[in-house]
Amino acid sequence: MQMSEMQLTKRRLLSGIAIAAAAVALVACNDSKDAADASSSGKTMADGTKVDTMQTAATSATEMPESDGDVDMAEVLKPGVLPEMALGKADAPVKIVEYMSMTCPHCAHFHNTVFDTIKQKYVDSGKVQFIIREFPFDPRAAAAFMLARCNSSNPEQLSTPEQYFPMVSMLFKQQQVWAAADDGRAALLQMSKLAGFTEDSFTKCLTNQKLLDEVNATRERGSKDFGVNATPTFLINGKRYSGDMPVDTLSKLIDSLL
Repeated sequence: MQMSEMQLTKRRLLSGIAIAAAAVALVACNDSKDAADASSSGKTMADGTKVDTMQTAATSATEMPESDGDVDMAEVLKPGVLPEMALGKADAPVKIVEYMSMTCPHCAHFHNTVFDTIKQKYVDSGKVQFIIREFPFDPRAAAAFMLARCNSSNPEQLSTPEQYFPMVSMLFKQQQVWAAADDGRAALLQMSKLAGFTEDSFTKCLTNQKLLDEVNATRERGSKDFGVNATPTFLINGKRYSGDMPVDTLSKLIDSLL
């Protein structure tokens, strides 16, 4: 999707009352039908371009990844408009903030093949605090994030990290099913029911205009304040890294900071 189309979709998504915005979102979601049809390694740019970094990923197990810029980590770690979705100890020596899009195949690849190993090795041992932030590229990704943010039994309340992370994991594991579906609403509803949503709570969640605005504000903050223009992007102890990383590469980077 080109940037001009994304901006148009966003204006349409944000216009009118909340229920109209959600209806537009779920129709416009069909524009991202090819979101999951890409290489499973690399990054997705803000204009929707997929960048294949397979060679870098394959050879970087013995090399440190190169950062593409510095960030003020004290500013990065200040909470935004939404509660932080964090795993691990707040005083962990290594802080990882990942900006991701739910329809990004490279983000799905990272979470399906790397995240659990990093969590067990570093987060659960108190060495890393891992934070997820929303960076949706399209209305379908925004809707998926909203569903992850909603409490399935009471959609007027926000989810906890204990609810959010399993929902994100399920959606990434099933990304091919819902991100590429012709009927985005039906596919997301089916996925949401597995997480305890009813059709009523599903609709209430996706007609929450305030939540939609906050998801989009999280994306805008990442872009404007921290230079995020691709997913996944990792902000790690003052450095910015864009693109999927295999376990060995990310492990080596974390070990260098301990």
